[in-house]
Amino acid sequence: MQPDNLTDVIEFVLFGFQGSLKQRGLLFCLLLVAFWATLCGNLLIVLLVSTSNNLHTPMYFFISQLSISDILITSDIVPNLLRTLLNNGGTITFINCMIQFYFFCAAEMFECLLLMVMSYHRYVAICNPLRYSCIMTNGHCMRLVVSSWLISFSTAFVDTFSASRLKFCGSKIIDHLLCDLVPLQEISCSDTFPIKLQLYLLSIPFVIIPSLIIVISYVKIIHAILQIPSNISRQKAFSTCSSHLIVVSIFYWTMFSVYVVPTKGRTLTMSKILSLLYSVFTPLINPIIYSLRNKDIIKAIQEAIDM
Repeated sequence: MQPDNLTDVIEFVLFGFQGSLKQRGLLFCLLLVAFWATLCGNLLIVLLVSTSNNLHTPMYFFISQLSISDILITSDIVPNLLRTLLNNGGTITFINCMIQFYFFCAAEMFECLLLMVMSYHRYVAICNPLRYSCIMTNGHCMRLVVSSWLISFSTAFVDTFSASRLKFCGSKIIDHLLCDLVPLQEISCSDTFPIKLQLYLLSIPFVIIPSLIIVISYVKIIHAILQIPSNISRQKAFSTCSSHLIVVSIFYWTMFSVYVVPTKGRTLTMSKILSLLYSVFTPLINPIIYSLRNKDIIKAIQEAIDM
């Protein structure tokens, strides 16, 4: 590495989870099972939504897009995490580190926007049912999803470019699970204030504003549901919203904890556990929540088995 070019980094060392061989072996097995369960569960949802006529509705279209995003996150993070567990750490090239960060960042940003879109969809369905079919057309749903993907991939490129310009003149050891902006700036000898400022600014359109819109939407949704005279109709309306609320709560809680709440005083182990929650645990439970609690998807699975 030339003295006048401190950004010419060849590779980093990812620590992952450190521990005894028995501990790492147990965690490896758990993550391997979670990895394949996540892929199979989300691929099943994508396949069912694309083939079953009963699931050709806006709600299931959005759920299938959430599954695609979860597959992208899991495939991007878990294989390398499993490798570091086997070897008690491992190297990752600078290019692969930036590629991992790019796709991880794009998928996370997309989920933030998609969960906001899904709350808007629930709002229209419950608070404005007479205009639902006019508002949530196939074309409008497609535009919402495509624009969310484009915004996410474009913004992730800006984030990745900023990360690639960091200077690393000391340790190349990333004591974390993945190449993320926070651990990268911690080992950088650059002035990280612009990166931190960028991180907080991006949290406004991708974390804070979507979460506010989701809260406002559900306040109005709950108010509308409480006005329904029939207890059965109220329970059905609450049931259609509960799955989405569970997913939103888990996802945004971990996002706020990692990117919005100050990291001062947080241990490395806690940071790794939080990262594990939103990169492995959330993609795993999403298809479970949406399938086990959804009669239409269960019916589509039974029809596919009977074919």
